[in-house]
This record gives sequence, C-alpha cells and structure tokens, in this order.
Amino acid sequence: MKHILLVCASGMSTSLMVKRMQAAAEEQGFECTIEAVGNAYVREKRGTIDLLMVGPQLRFSYDALVKDFPEIPVVLIDMLAYGKIDGKKVLEEAKKAMGVQ
Repeated sequence: MKHILLVCASGMSTSLMVKRMQAAAEEQGFECTIEAVGNAYVREKRGTIDLLMVGPQLRFSYDALVKDFPEIPVVLIDMLAYGKIDGKKVLEEAKKAMGVQ
C-alpha cells in the first residue's frame, strides 16, 4: 500500500484535498493512505512515505524538500487542480509520479 503525504504551510488547506483524493482512490479501488501535514512536521515523516506532494503555497520550499527526500518522488501540486480541490486530478499526478496505473 502506498503512503502519500501532502505538505502545505500548516496542513489545514490540504486536509480537504486529502478527503477528495481519498474519495477518488476509493472510487478507483486504489489502496493507499493519504495524509496532510504542515511544513514544520514534514521531515518527521522521512522513511514512512512513498510520495511527497507540495502545496503551491510552498513552491519556494520545493528544491529544499527534493534535497531532503532524495529517496522518493517530490511533486509540486498543480496550482489549478489545487485551487479547484480536484482530488481526482491530484491523485492521478500522484499515481503517475509513483509509476502506478
């Protein structure tokens, strides 16, 4: 089972996205866990996640997160999909980054 972590400034704005992504995953029969944390806690998750998705408001931290998590894909969430809270599109981005169909 894949573990996807979304990170934003405080973890609050991504919590609705997590719910939408979980609904899309359930609809597709894709087994995964998805959670959100604030930027202050993301490094505590090292070694427990398969993918890190970065909220658009943290795009300035993207390069540092890529360096901090060299063992997994780190993806910047599409700003339009994030703004629309399009869980299905963001889940598809996640699956593509992990090489899962």
